Amino acid sequence: MSACRIRITGLVQGVGFRPNVWRLAQVCGIVGTVRNDSAGVLIEAWGENSALADFQQQLHSDIPPLARIDSIQTTSLEASCPHDDFRIVASVGGEIHTGIVPDAAMCPACRADIFDPQNRRYRYPFTNCTHCGPRLSIVRGIPYDRANTSMAAFAFCPDCQQEYTNPADRRFHAQPNACPVCGPHVWLEDMRGQGIEPAATERDCIDTASHLLREGKILALMGLGGVHLVCDATNEATVAELRRRKRRHQKPLALMARDVDVICQYCHVRDAEVTLLQSKYSPIVLLEETPPNLPLSGEEQDSSTFLLPPLIRGGLGRGFGFMLPYTPLHALLLETWDTPLIMTSANLSEEPQCITVEETRQRMQGIADYLLLHNRPIINRVDDSVARVLVGKPRVLRRARSYAPEPLQLPPEFANAPPLLAMGGELKNTFGLLRDGQVVLSQHLGDLEDARTWKEYEHTLRLYQQLFEHQPTAIVVDKHPGYRSTQLGQQWAREQGLSLIEVQHHHAHVAACLAENGWPLDGGKVLGIVLDGLGYGEDGPIWGGEFLLADYRGYERVGHFKPTPMPGGTQAILQPWRNTWAHLHALGWADVATQFAELELIQFLQQQPLATLETMLARGLNSPLTSSCGRLFDAVAAALGCSRTKISYEGQAAIELEALTPPVLLAYVAGYPFGLERNAQGLWEIDPAPLWYTLLHDLQTGYDRGSVAAQFHRGLMDVLVETAQRLRNDYPDIQAIALSGGVFQNALLFTGLLEKLQAVGLPILTHSNVPTNDGGLALGQAAIGAARYL
Repeated sequence: MSACRIRITGLVQGVGFRPNVWRLAQVCGIVGTVRNDSAGVLIEAWGENSALADFQQQLHSDIPPLARIDSIQTTSLEASCPHDDFRIVASVGGEIHTGIVPDAAMCPACRADIFDPQNRRYRYPFTNCTHCGPRLSIVRGIPYDRANTSMAAFAFCPDCQQEYTNPADRRFHAQPNACPVCGPHVWLEDMRGQGIEPAATERDCIDTASHLLREGKILALMGLGGVHLVCDATNEATVAELRRRKRRHQKPLALMARDVDVICQYCHVRDAEVTLLQSKYSPIVLLEETPPNLPLSGEEQDSSTFLLPPLIRGGLGRGFGFMLPYTPLHALLLETWDTPLIMTSANLSEEPQCITVEETRQRMQGIADYLLLHNRPIINRVDDSVARVLVGKPRVLRRARSYAPEPLQLPPEFANAPPLLAMGGELKNTFGLLRDGQVVLSQHLGDLEDARTWKEYEHTLRLYQQLFEHQPTAIVVDKHPGYRSTQLGQQWAREQGLSLIEVQHHHAHVAACLAENGWPLDGGKVLGIVLDGLGYGEDGPIWGGEFLLADYRGYERVGHFKPTPMPGGTQAILQPWRNTWAHLHALGWADVATQFAELELIQFLQQQPLATLETMLARGLNSPLTSSCGRLFDAVAAALGCSRTKISYEGQAAIELEALTPPVLLAYVAGYPFGLERNAQGLWEIDPAPLWYTLLHDLQTGYDRGSVAAQFHRGLMDVLVETAQRLRNDYPDIQAIALSGGVFQNALLFTGLLEKLQAVGLPILTHSNVPTNDGGLALGQAAIGAARYL
């Protein structure tokens, strides 16, 4: 009999890995032990050589649904087996090298349990197993055992204890395992804290909540990683009231539907989107609307049955954001609903959502009518993830529930990099812990300008460092001195005597794209095309429309958009018309105003405080120059009347401009002209000036706004491809093109440019599992920081 020790690392705790090993050992005739420890899973196995070989092969090929193996290392073991069977033994602690598994959507087996009247978990809203349920949202420490979760307070009943200790049961060592006898419970109360008892015809308080929703009430529902505000999506008056109370006047609202068939009443749902909706991630998926909200089957039905109020989508234009029930509580609530529910975060606009009972009772006063609460504490706030399918691949736009904190593997050359802490950006913040050649990217935290979000950021930073016992040797920050994440990183570096690494914003974008695509440390230079709103530049102006010759170790700016003033600074972000005027002012405002005097746009601009803006530009007061492509989108959007006077959320004008653009026109229209010349520094400079006279002329001659928007998109694609081709000629050693930055959330621009860039003849690297927006910055920061040590 031979023996070996097998070390397995990756996402192997809390996912049923040990019972799966136990099962494989029974099949292969292996004796020994398996345990969790701080590095992952450790197996000691005895058996015949052929049996051990078969066992090791099956460890690779037969893994639980939520597990991910990063490495398997086998060494010989010179010891005799202390027993004659295979056992699962107690976890041991130590320096943490393993990962916490993300929360996972309810599995089909648990769904069957809650809808089976003969099952002891019938209608139990906290049903879970090793293949699904809460993980990150309830964990306090590693190893991931019940004692280190918010379930520690709930002692097992005999039946749950038997499941928990039986390796053959799918709930073996499912840390949140519970039932109606011993587990958490849910209750319904009004805003005075008075409990609402179910009526005689209602099975439980979830039925009561469902009936209240049909009456037009707004509920706050405590879910997995936070609290949702819920209402009937087909009740236009209630949706309008929710927007008023929540102060979310225009941003799209997420929807939850019972099943895919319900979603198909409102949207086109392709196979890849069905797969994403039904996956363990169960994100909010952005889908195209079925005009006019009618079933694809073509059956004659009352159209009013299927119409959703347009105010749900806000500026999303041609679609909705749908998700499926990912917890038993959501599934039970939606059981009898043939139409969707609004399912949006319980907060005032842009604040973090509530996570505790007391916080919900306080902050939802004046917003919710009733509260559906439970007593399983949410330890870590985790928002719903958002994704869409483009060019056949899921593209994560907000990486949170069910994705975080799954580690992101860096290329093999990074394995020996020291531990680093990457602080992320200011907007759509995530941070990252680098260790053992992996980056643990936090869940989406939001915009750090908000005081509650800032507090959550500080809390989550400390929590992750505790959970992973992470002690960085250096802290990596964005070069922008005004970012709060940068300032905190600088403070911590001073206080702890750590090295501080500053990374340029757009270089981090490129590096994030490289890292996600497994680009080798010495894989050669790529051409990074980074289009976003704003990023701290190296030369004075704010950057945001950049062509960078880059790798992990450095970059060279080789092209950009021509800088344009932002009159009023931040006000130009909030009031898009200022960007329009800045572009027209560069052409000669007096001539433009005379030539196009009949245009409504010109008449609008003449009513604004232009004399003040003229003075600001002349004196260089609060009018920073920017090469931002995002601000160019704002300028064109405002010219076409999209959120011209004021935006209520980041990117609103650009989102509305995309929604205004008929996709079918992009294949036929001629693009608006852009200038492209070398500037005084020898860099290729894209000049939007030529497009404006053509655009204004088209508006004056009565072109519809959709056609104008399409010509802008097409012209922008054309000049980006032309710039890339010229740079390929200038730098023949370029190995690939990397696309990054928030502007590439525009599906029309992204898909169209991806197709046209094929003509350049280089591989195209894009984001998929990490957001192209600032939610991916920390990954790039970590990779750049690590490269400085390698």
